[in-house]
Amino acid sequence: MGSARDQPQTLRALVAYDGAPFHGFAINRDVRSVAGELTDALSLVLRTPVVLSCAGRTDKGVHAHGQVVSFDAPIDGVDLDAVVGSINQMCRPHIAMRDLRVADPGFDARFSATARIYRYRILNRDVPDPFRGATHWHVRPHLDLAAMRVAAVPLLGTHDFTSFCRKQFNADGQPKTLMRRVLRAEWRRVGPDGLELEIEASAFCQQMVRSIVGVLVDVGLGHRRASEVAGLLAARDRSQGARVAPPHGLMLWHVRFADEPDDPPTGT
Repeated sequence: MGSARDQPQTLRALVAYDGAPFHGFAINRDVRSVAGELTDALSLVLRTPVVLSCAGRTDKGVHAHGQVVSFDAPIDGVDLDAVVGSINQMCRPHIAMRDLRVADPGFDARFSATARIYRYRILNRDVPDPFRGATHWHVRPHLDLAAMRVAAVPLLGTHDFTSFCRKQFNADGQPKTLMRRVLRAEWRRVGPDGLELEIEASAFCQQMVRSIVGVLVDVGLGHRRASEVAGLLAARDRSQGARVAPPHGLMLWHVRFADEPDDPPTGT
Protein backbone atom coordinates (compact mmCIF):
# COMPACT_ATOMS: atom_id res chain seq x y z
CA MET A 1 0.00 0.00 0.00
CA GLY A 2 1.36 3.42 -0.93
CA SER A 3 1.96 6.11 1.65
CA ALA A 4 -0.17 9.26 1.91
CA ARG A 5 2.60 11.05 0.06
CA ASP A 6 1.95 8.80 -2.97
CA GLN A 7 -1.78 9.51 -3.13
CA PRO A 8 -2.99 11.23 -6.32
CA GLN A 9 -3.77 14.92 -6.30
CA THR A 10 -6.03 16.80 -8.70
CA LEU A 11 -4.15 18.97 -11.18
CA ARG A 12 -5.56 21.82 -13.25
CA ALA A 13 -4.05 22.77 -16.60
CA LEU A 14 -4.67 25.67 -18.98
CA VAL A 15 -4.29 24.58 -22.59
CA ALA A 16 -4.28 26.25 -26.02
CA TYR A 17 -4.45 24.42 -29.32
CA ASP A 18 -4.83 24.76 -33.06
CA GLY A 19 -7.84 22.59 -33.80
CA ALA A 20 -7.16 22.13 -37.52
CA PRO A 21 -5.27 18.80 -37.31
CA PHE A 22 -7.69 17.23 -34.80
CA HIS A 23 -11.07 15.52 -34.92
CA GLY A 24 -12.18 17.50 -31.89
CA PHE A 25 -11.07 17.50 -28.27
CA ALA A 26 -12.56 14.22 -27.08
CA ILE A 27 -10.79 10.91 -27.60
CA ASN A 28 -12.19 9.02 -30.59
CA ARG A 29 -10.88 5.70 -31.74
CA ASP A 30 -8.60 5.70 -34.80
CA VAL A 31 -8.60 9.50 -35.23
CA ARG A 32 -6.32 12.22 -33.90
CA SER A 33 -7.75 14.22 -30.98
CA VAL A 34 -6.50 16.87 -28.58
CA ALA A 35 -7.35 14.78 -25.52
CA GLY A 36 -5.70 11.74 -27.04
CA GLU A 37 -2.37 13.51 -27.53
CA LEU A 38 -2.49 15.25 -24.16
CA THR A 39 -3.41 12.03 -22.36
CA ASP A 40 -0.59 10.08 -24.00
CA ALA A 41 1.96 12.79 -23.25
CA LEU A 42 0.90 13.30 -19.63
CA SER A 43 0.76 9.56 -18.94
CA LEU A 44 4.29 9.20 -20.29
CA VAL A 45 5.77 12.18 -18.44
CA LEU A 46 4.05 11.43 -15.11
CA ARG A 47 4.48 7.67 -15.48
CA THR A 48 0.89 6.96 -14.53
CA PRO A 49 -2.36 6.54 -16.49
CA VAL A 50 -4.13 9.88 -16.86
CA VAL A 51 -7.84 10.48 -17.50
CA LEU A 52 -8.77 14.03 -18.49
CA SER A 53 -11.86 16.07 -17.68
CA CYS A 54 -12.32 19.19 -19.82
CA ALA A 55 -14.35 22.37 -19.59
CA GLY A 56 -15.55 22.20 -23.20
CA ARG A 57 -15.48 19.36 -25.73
CA THR A 58 -14.68 21.39 -28.84
CA ASP A 59 -15.63 19.98 -32.25
CA LYS A 60 -13.40 19.05 -35.15
CA GLY A 61 -11.38 22.04 -36.35
CA VAL A 62 -12.31 24.35 -33.44
CA HIS A 63 -9.44 26.11 -31.65
CA ALA A 64 -8.85 26.96 -27.98
CA HIS A 65 -6.98 29.73 -26.22
CA GLY A 66 -8.21 28.96 -22.69
CA GLN A 67 -9.29 25.33 -22.48
CA VAL A 68 -9.10 23.97 -18.92
CA VAL A 69 -8.50 20.32 -18.11
CA SER A 70 -8.16 18.46 -14.83
CA PHE A 71 -6.82 15.03 -13.90
CA ASP A 72 -5.56 13.07 -10.92
CA ALA A 73 -1.92 12.00 -10.56
CA PRO A 74 0.60 11.31 -7.77
CA ILE A 75 3.03 14.22 -7.93
CA ASP A 76 5.19 13.94 -4.82
CA GLY A 77 8.60 15.29 -5.81
CA VAL A 78 7.40 16.25 -9.31
CA ASP A 79 8.45 19.62 -10.74
CA LEU A 80 5.30 20.89 -12.43
CA ASP A 81 7.20 23.49 -14.45
CA ALA A 82 9.35 20.70 -15.86
CA VAL A 83 6.19 18.76 -16.71
CA VAL A 84 4.88 21.75 -18.66
CA GLY A 85 8.15 21.99 -20.56
CA SER A 86 8.09 18.30 -21.44
CA ILE A 87 4.45 18.38 -22.56
CA ASN A 88 5.06 21.40 -24.77
CA GLN A 89 8.09 19.73 -26.32
CA MET A 90 6.11 16.57 -27.07
CA CYS A 91 2.88 18.20 -28.27
CA ARG A 92 4.22 21.11 -30.30
CA PRO A 93 3.35 22.84 -32.53
CA HIS A 94 -0.40 22.33 -32.30
CA ILE A 95 -0.90 22.05 -28.51
CA ALA A 96 0.57 24.24 -25.76
CA MET A 97 0.11 23.86 -22.01
CA ARG A 98 0.03 27.41 -20.64
CA ASP A 99 -0.18 26.58 -16.95
CA LEU A 100 -0.25 23.57 -14.59
CA ARG A 101 -1.02 23.70 -10.89
CA VAL A 102 -2.51 21.73 -8.01
CA ALA A 103 -6.27 22.32 -7.92
CA ASP A 104 -8.47 22.91 -4.91
CA PRO A 105 -10.09 19.80 -3.40
CA GLY A 106 -13.12 18.67 -5.40
CA PHE A 107 -12.17 20.63 -8.52
CA ASP A 108 -13.31 19.22 -11.86
CA ALA A 109 -12.74 21.18 -15.08
CA ARG A 110 -16.16 20.26 -16.42
CA PHE A 111 -18.39 20.37 -13.36
CA SER A 112 -16.69 23.26 -11.53
CA ALA A 113 -16.97 25.63 -14.51
CA THR A 114 -19.66 28.30 -14.18
CA ALA A 115 -19.46 29.71 -17.73
CA ARG A 116 -17.63 29.34 -21.03
CA ILE A 117 -16.67 32.15 -23.40
CA TYR A 118 -16.21 31.56 -27.13
CA ARG A 119 -15.03 33.96 -29.81
CA TYR A 120 -15.90 33.69 -33.48
CA ARG A 121 -13.83 35.71 -35.94
CA ILE A 122 -14.80 36.87 -39.42
CA LEU A 123 -12.68 38.51 -42.11
CA ASN A 124 -15.10 40.80 -43.92
CA ARG A 125 -13.46 42.14 -47.07
CA ASP A 126 -13.17 41.29 -50.72
CA VAL A 127 -9.65 39.83 -50.72
CA PRO A 128 -8.79 36.78 -48.55
CA ASP A 129 -5.88 36.93 -46.12
CA PRO A 130 -3.73 33.77 -46.15
CA PHE A 131 -2.33 34.67 -42.72
CA ARG A 132 -5.79 34.75 -41.14
CA GLY A 133 -7.37 32.04 -43.24
CA ALA A 134 -6.94 29.36 -40.56
CA THR A 135 -8.64 31.37 -37.80
CA HIS A 136 -11.21 33.56 -39.60
CA TRP A 137 -14.26 32.86 -41.74
CA HIS A 138 -13.80 34.91 -44.91
CA VAL A 139 -17.12 36.55 -45.82
CA ARG A 140 -16.72 38.69 -48.94
CA PRO A 141 -19.96 40.78 -49.05
CA HIS A 142 -20.28 43.68 -46.63
CA LEU A 143 -21.91 42.72 -43.31
CA ASP A 144 -24.30 45.07 -41.51
CA LEU A 145 -22.77 45.08 -38.03
CA ALA A 146 -25.60 47.13 -36.50
CA ALA A 147 -28.21 44.62 -37.68
CA MET A 148 -26.15 41.71 -36.35
CA ARG A 149 -25.94 43.37 -32.94
CA VAL A 150 -29.72 43.82 -32.84
CA ALA A 151 -30.24 40.20 -33.92
CA ALA A 152 -28.07 38.92 -31.06
CA VAL A 153 -30.23 40.47 -28.33
CA PRO A 154 -33.03 37.83 -28.32
CA LEU A 155 -30.42 35.14 -27.62
CA LEU A 156 -29.78 36.51 -24.13
CA GLY A 157 -31.34 34.65 -21.22
CA THR A 158 -32.50 31.06 -20.86
CA HIS A 159 -33.98 29.43 -23.96
CA ASP A 160 -34.44 26.10 -25.66
CA PHE A 161 -31.76 26.21 -28.39
CA THR A 162 -33.11 23.28 -30.42
CA SER A 163 -33.09 25.46 -33.56
CA PHE A 164 -29.37 26.06 -33.10
CA CYS A 165 -28.04 22.72 -31.81
CA ARG A 166 -27.40 19.23 -33.04
CA LYS A 167 -29.52 16.72 -31.13
CA GLN A 168 -27.70 14.73 -28.46
CA PHE A 169 -28.85 11.63 -26.61
CA ASN A 170 -28.23 10.06 -23.22
CA ALA A 171 -26.91 6.53 -22.80
CA ASP A 172 -30.52 5.28 -22.62
CA GLY A 173 -31.39 6.89 -25.95
CA GLN A 174 -33.34 9.82 -24.52
CA PRO A 175 -32.66 13.28 -25.99
CA LYS A 176 -30.63 15.62 -23.81
CA THR A 177 -32.08 18.99 -22.88
CA LEU A 178 -31.03 21.87 -25.11
CA MET A 179 -31.97 24.56 -22.59
CA ARG A 180 -29.06 26.96 -22.19
CA ARG A 181 -28.51 30.34 -20.52
CA VAL A 182 -26.66 32.94 -22.62
CA LEU A 183 -25.10 35.70 -20.54
CA ARG A 184 -23.53 37.85 -23.28
CA ALA A 185 -23.50 37.95 -27.07
CA GLU A 186 -21.52 40.94 -28.32
CA TRP A 187 -20.26 41.79 -31.80
CA ARG A 188 -17.29 44.11 -32.14
CA ARG A 189 -15.15 45.39 -34.96
CA VAL A 190 -11.50 44.31 -34.88
CA GLY A 191 -9.35 46.48 -37.10
CA PRO A 192 -10.57 47.75 -40.48
CA ASP A 193 -11.86 44.42 -41.80
CA GLY A 194 -12.43 42.05 -38.87
CA LEU A 195 -15.60 41.23 -36.93
CA GLU A 196 -15.73 39.17 -33.76
CA LEU A 197 -18.60 37.70 -31.77
CA GLU A 198 -17.88 37.06 -28.11
CA ILE A 199 -20.55 34.88 -26.54
CA GLU A 200 -20.75 33.64 -22.97
CA ALA A 201 -23.09 31.00 -21.56
CA SER A 202 -23.28 28.69 -18.60
CA ALA A 203 -22.83 25.88 -21.13
CA PHE A 204 -23.19 25.29 -24.87
CA CYS A 205 -24.64 22.42 -26.88
CA GLN A 206 -23.05 20.94 -29.99
CA GLN A 207 -22.72 23.39 -32.92
CA MET A 208 -24.62 26.07 -30.97
CA VAL A 209 -22.17 28.93 -31.48
CA ARG A 210 -21.52 28.12 -35.13
CA SER A 211 -25.25 27.93 -35.84
CA ILE A 212 -25.83 31.25 -34.09
CA VAL A 213 -23.07 32.83 -36.17
CA GLY A 214 -24.60 31.40 -39.34
CA VAL A 215 -27.97 33.01 -38.54
CA LEU A 216 -26.45 36.35 -37.54
CA VAL A 217 -24.30 36.47 -40.67
CA ASP A 218 -27.43 35.88 -42.74
CA VAL A 219 -28.91 38.90 -40.98
CA GLY A 220 -25.79 40.89 -41.75
CA LEU A 221 -26.05 39.92 -45.42
CA GLY A 222 -29.73 40.94 -45.57
CA HIS A 223 -30.94 37.36 -46.10
CA ARG A 224 -32.86 37.45 -42.81
CA ARG A 225 -34.37 40.21 -40.68
CA ALA A 226 -33.06 40.74 -37.16
CA SER A 227 -36.62 40.32 -35.88
CA GLU A 228 -36.67 36.70 -37.12
CA VAL A 229 -34.24 35.45 -34.45
CA ALA A 230 -36.79 35.43 -31.64
CA GLY A 231 -39.18 33.42 -33.81
CA LEU A 232 -36.44 30.99 -34.73
CA LEU A 233 -35.73 30.38 -31.06
CA ALA A 234 -39.41 29.85 -30.32
CA ALA A 235 -39.83 27.42 -33.24
CA ARG A 236 -37.45 24.86 -31.71
CA ASP A 237 -36.91 23.48 -35.19
CA ARG A 238 -33.39 22.72 -36.37
CA SER A 239 -34.49 22.70 -40.02
CA GLN A 240 -35.28 26.43 -39.86
CA GLY A 241 -31.72 27.37 -38.92
CA ALA A 242 -29.18 28.81 -41.32
CA ARG A 243 -25.97 27.24 -42.51
CA VAL A 244 -23.55 26.31 -39.79
CA ALA A 245 -20.52 28.61 -39.81
CA PRO A 246 -17.22 26.81 -40.49
CA PRO A 247 -15.31 25.57 -37.44
CA HIS A 248 -12.00 27.31 -38.07
CA GLY A 249 -13.35 30.74 -37.05
CA LEU A 250 -14.33 29.50 -33.59
CA MET A 251 -12.18 29.52 -30.45
CA LEU A 252 -12.85 28.53 -26.85
CA TRP A 253 -11.47 31.69 -25.32
CA HIS A 254 -11.95 31.46 -21.56
CA VAL A 255 -13.62 29.34 -18.86
CA ARG A 256 -14.99 30.90 -15.70
CA PHE A 257 -14.93 29.30 -12.28
CA ALA A 258 -16.53 30.41 -9.01
CA ASP A 259 -13.17 31.46 -7.54
CA GLU A 260 -12.46 33.94 -10.37
CA PRO A 261 -13.54 37.59 -10.87
CA ASP A 262 -16.60 38.36 -13.00
CA ASP A 263 -14.84 40.85 -15.27
CA PRO A 264 -14.55 39.50 -18.81
CA PRO A 265 -11.02 38.59 -19.92
CA THR A 266 -9.21 40.96 -22.25
CA GLY A 267 -6.52 40.49 -24.82
CA THR A 268 -6.25 38.91 -28.24
